[in-house]
Amino acid sequence: MLVSLMVKNLALIESAEVTFGKGLNILSGETGAGKSILMGSVNMALGGKVSRDVIRTGADYAYAELTFTAEPGVQKCLADLDIYPEDGVYVFSRKLMGTRSICRINGESCSAAVMKQAGEYLLDIHGQNENQTLMKAQRQLELVDAYAGDAAAAALAKVQKCYAEYQSLRKEWEEETMDAAQLAREVSFAQFEVQEIQDAALRPGEDEELEEQYRKLTHAKSIAEALETAYAQTGYDSGSGAGEAVGRAVRALSGVIAYDKGLEGLHEQLMTIDSLLNDFNRELQDYADAVTFGQEDFYTVEERLNLINHLKDKYGSTIEKIQSYCQEKESYLEKLASYETYRQELKAKTDAAEKKLAEASKKLSGIRQKAAAQFATEVRHALEDLNFPAVCFEIRFETLDHYTVGGTDGVTFYISTNPGQPARPLKEVASGGELSRIMLAVKAVLADRDAIGTQIFDEIDAGISGRTAQKVSEKLSVIAGRRQVICITHLPQIAAMADAHFLIEKQVEAGSTHTVIRALDHEEETVELARMLGGVRITDAVLQNAREMKELADRTKNNGCENQTELSY
Repeated sequence: MLVSLMVKNLALIESAEVTFGKGLNILSGETGAGKSILMGSVNMALGGKVSRDVIRTGADYAYAELTFTAEPGVQKCLADLDIYPEDGVYVFSRKLMGTRSICRINGESCSAAVMKQAGEYLLDIHGQNENQTLMKAQRQLELVDAYAGDAAAAALAKVQKCYAEYQSLRKEWEEETMDAAQLAREVSFAQFEVQEIQDAALRPGEDEELEEQYRKLTHAKSIAEALETAYAQTGYDSGSGAGEAVGRAVRALSGVIAYDKGLEGLHEQLMTIDSLLNDFNRELQDYADAVTFGQEDFYTVEERLNLINHLKDKYGSTIEKIQSYCQEKESYLEKLASYETYRQELKAKTDAAEKKLAEASKKLSGIRQKAAAQFATEVRHALEDLNFPAVCFEIRFETLDHYTVGGTDGVTFYISTNPGQPARPLKEVASGGELSRIMLAVKAVLADRDAIGTQIFDEIDAGISGRTAQKVSEKLSVIAGRRQVICITHLPQIAAMADAHFLIEKQVEAGSTHTVIRALDHEEETVELARMLGGVRITDAVLQNAREMKELADRTKNNGCENQTELSY
């Protein structure tokens, strides 16, 4: 569940920290006090899109932090994302600055996408936008799958795998539609490419060797001049070379070494230098004699390099890639040699894949339809609890004329809220207030079907009042008995059911406006209920009404909302 929320420098909130409890947590406050900002902070801390404009005026950053605990099943899902608890909790934080944001889970940096994915295992947010998605066929199908649970998930995974295989084979089959003339052209062109590469008789590394030779031949004159200069400067023939000079030095020391034994070491070093120079001159002469710089050699190397570079432009940037391309074309020619047989085999594979997909889709559809019947019954009962006394709710299936990644089922929710009226598609008949209650009914039914620990309802009270509001509050209390519920509301009937009540209010201090949030004690809760009941002027009668409302709500919770006492507010 969501243990706590911390917010800093977000819009009107300078600093706020809330510790939530189990059961039904109610957030209330005047219109414009900042309730939407608080929900925005939750979205921000879970990796949602957020504008830099939300950074509080005068601040350098905005910060939001959520702390969760999780059931073992959810912990396993998070572990699959390489996310593990620290001291038994998961801390999601996000710091938003002018040009970037930093997302962390338990202090470790992560992407907003990972944060969002992880958050979906921990918390479910219901807002008015989700009411609109309820009218979409795809969302209705997803809700049926959610109710059907693991059986549907496994069958859907099989369908998705079969669909991918079928689509791949079908695409390949549709692309292989050559007639005799096209086939002949393909064979001719492939044979030409293979022959061109084979005629070149390329060797791995040959291009590097040729490029080295080409550099030598291009600079032949400079190389020859450098060799000649080096030989003259180090040789023994010119009279001024290093070899001749060292020879004279050797002879000079040889003439006096008998008089000074200390010269023996220097004489030996000089003799070594003389020997090295002799060896160097000999190797230099051999290298110069072996090097040839004929114009014909230059043209041969240049022509070969041009051929290799031409093949690189056509078939690959390296000799290895060119040879690999040749092998692919040889395999392609083998396929073309038995093209009709290949097409027949491909068609057989495609048909087999389609059969597997059809069987998997049929199995998934059976699971869905069986679950949908029970799902519709439970939703209908939940709607009756929400002041739809004569409601008719159905889930109807149709078989699509094509395959999809989700199978072949089309699903439509049908509803009639008035006796004697036929059920019609939900998107055609439901009003805003009705949609809120229908979604609440669906959420109530699904509450036992997943391990999500926290459900947030934002504006669930839109378009309702009176007895209907009471029924909604009781249903929220039922859900809160199974998981933590956080609800933003304007209605006293809903707020009265709170297990914990928080007030969001706007304050002005020293010319600066900021939003604060605080937990209410029992008496403060009564005052807030009175405000919600009576508006600006709170009379003793309104306060007494608020106390009675809270007492009746407490008794209703204690007695169990399924055995509800009629409350009149």
